[in-house]
Amino acid sequence: MARIAGVNIPTQKKLGVALTYIYGIGKKLSSDVCKEANVDINARVQDLSESEIKSISDVISASHNVEGDL
Repeated sequence: MARIAGVNIPTQKKLGVALTYIYGIGKKLSSDVCKEANVDINARVQDLSESEIKSISDVISASHNVEGDL
């Protein structure tokens, strides 16, 4: 399981859907995060590299108030 913003997200799902498991991130914000992190929204979480996961995590922590920040 990948851990982003303090939440274990499902590895079998596409990234756009998996990010919505984080409280505070919906479809629109998920799309925006993927664009800003320069990661394909249709990629499966299990296929992401550590650098891509770190990039997504950095974007979320830098500009969005989500579950882990509350």
